[in-house]
Amino acid sequence: MARHNLGGSGLAFVMPFLTAYLLFLVIPLGMGLITALTDAALTSSDADFVGLANFAEALTDPAMWRSFGVTVGFTAAGTPPLILVGLVMALLTHHLAPARWLWRLAFFAPYVLPSSAIALIFVWIYQPEFGLADSMLSWFGIGPMGWLSHPVAAMLGVVVATVWWTVGFNFLLYLAALQTIPDDLYESSSLDGAGAWRQLWHITLPMLRPTTGLIAVLQVLASLKVFDQFYLITNGGPQHSTRPILQYIYESGFTHYRTGYASAISYVFFAAILLVTLAHFSVQRRRAAGGTHV
Repeated sequence: MARHNLGGSGLAFVMPFLTAYLLFLVIPLGMGLITALTDAALTSSDADFVGLANFAEALTDPAMWRSFGVTVGFTAAGTPPLILVGLVMALLTHHLAPARWLWRLAFFAPYVLPSSAIALIFVWIYQPEFGLADSMLSWFGIGPMGWLSHPVAAMLGVVVATVWWTVGFNFLLYLAALQTIPDDLYESSSLDGAGAWRQLWHITLPMLRPTTGLIAVLQVLASLKVFDQFYLITNGGPQHSTRPILQYIYESGFTHYRTGYASAISYVFFAAILLVTLAHFSVQRRRAAGGTHV
C-alpha cells in the first residue's frame, strides 16, 4: 500500500513537467513535421499534402546550403577564441588578488546585455567614417576595412562582437573550475622545482580538460543556433554572405510566407545537428573505453 501511494505521489510530481514537455516540445515537433509535409503558407488557410517534396527542394537549394555554410563557418571561427579568451581571462582573474571582484564584474558584465544593445554598439563601432574600429586601424596605417560591406570583414565583425558579448559565460565556468584544483598540487610541484609555465601545462590545463570539453560542446551548440547578432548587425549582408540558416528559415517562413518549406529546412538542420551530436558522443565513448582499457 505504501509503495502504491509512493508511486502515485511520484507521478503527481512529474505530471507538471510531462504536461509542459508535451505542450511545448512534443506537440510542436509533431505539428512542425506535419507542416513540413504540406505546402502550407501564411497567405492561405489551405494546405495540400506534398509528401517529401519540401525536403527534396531543401536538399537541392543552393541558398539553403550557403546559409548552412555560413553557420558552420561562424561556428568554426568563433568557438576557438571563445574557449581561449575565456581561459586566459579566468587565469588572470584567478591569480590577481587585488580587486578580483572588479575583474569578475568587468569580464562577465557584457554577457547580461541584450542582443539589441550589443548590435547597436558594434554597428556604431563598425561605421566606415567615424567608427572606432577604422579609427584604431588608421593608427597603424591601415585603411578602412568596410566592416559591414565586405563579406569577410562582416563575418569577422560578427565573430568579434559575439566573443566580446558571450565569452563571460565561459570565463565564469573556467573560473569556477580553477577554484576546485587543490593547492597541494601546486605546492608539491613547486618543491620539485616546477615553474609557473610547467604548472600551467602539466597541472592546470589537464585538470581543466573536462570543463574545456563541456564549454566546447555548449559553444558549438550555441553557435549553430546563431541568429540575433547576424540579423541585427548585418541583416545577412552583403549579398547574403552572412545569412545563417536560422535567418534563411525565418525569411522562408515569414518573408516569402512558405511555412511548409521553412519547416522542412528546420528538420534538415535538426538532422544535421543530431548527426554532429551523435558523432561527438561516439568519439567520447571511444575515448572513455580506451582510457578504461589502459
